[in-house]
Amino acid sequence: MIVHCAAYHDGRRIEAPEDLAGALAAARAAGPDGFVWIGLFEPTAEELDRVGQEFALHPLAVEDAVSAHQRPKVEAYKGSLFVALKTLGYHPGGHVVTVGEVMVFLGPDFVMTVRHGEDSPLGGLRAALEQDPEQLRYGPSSVLHSVCDTIVDGYMDVAAGLQTDLDELEADIFSPSRVDRDTAGRIYGYKRQVMSVRRATGPLLEPMLALERGARFVRPEAAPYLRDVADHVARVNDQVDGMDRLLSDILNANLAQVSVQQNNDMRKISAWAALAAVPTMIAGIYGMNFEHMPELHQIWGYPAVLVLMTVVCLVLHRVFKRHDWL
Repeated sequence: MIVHCAAYHDGRRIEAPEDLAGALAAARAAGPDGFVWIGLFEPTAEELDRVGQEFALHPLAVEDAVSAHQRPKVEAYKGSLFVALKTLGYHPGGHVVTVGEVMVFLGPDFVMTVRHGEDSPLGGLRAALEQDPEQLRYGPSSVLHSVCDTIVDGYMDVAAGLQTDLDELEADIFSPSRVDRDTAGRIYGYKRQVMSVRRATGPLLEPMLALERGARFVRPEAAPYLRDVADHVARVNDQVDGMDRLLSDILNANLAQVSVQQNNDMRKISAWAALAAVPTMIAGIYGMNFEHMPELHQIWGYPAVLVLMTVVCLVLHRVFKRHDWL
């Protein structure tokens, strides 16, 4: 559905009808710097088709905007520029990264944003830009830059939240008092969240560089600002790579800990089995009931065997203790 539709001239909002055709006509009548800004949230195919016909949008771009689930990209068509971006949200309590999408259609006298997903950072963007006419006077290019900048700033917030949780995970795993047995599951859960961030940020760097180098309907004055956004994307990509390596190191360390613990457990089991084997062996010998076993007929025979069992077990116990087997 259409969330907002407004016309602007020289960086300021002007009076215009609320319908698309009327707003566009008012923007064009205001002068060469006039443009209309339309915001849509999860429109149906019929709604977007009507808007596409009004602004002569390419059918393939309209189809991408309806279906969503697009890879971040920039595509130039005859009458418009199409930019697809992914939005991210992070909920530390549930350790879940949520993904949405924003598509931007840019033309000579219009800009249209199509949002999918609840975690959109664009809620207050229009009001913020209307408070800054100096920036908004660059027209659709200023809106495109602000949308990209706001979304990438959201990436940085998500990366910071993930990094904090990963630091806590690392400290917890190497804590001597930890009781969590599903450590590998937690690590793989975080790797899935990092992968979600990578899918959004990794493919975005090249489109942002393409916009910075110059694209149709993007004013040259916007190039330095888009370059700054591309730098932020590169920084986030570096953070994501670092978090992925950290998770791999944590997983390897955890597997090593598990292996060491299993070895310790096996040594303890083996040591106790050896201690139990000595009296079992001696008792087995005297349980064979041979007639010619002289010590069976001695008064000291029984206590001597008990003392022998005790001494051998104590010696083995001390040896195992010295070698940290017990």
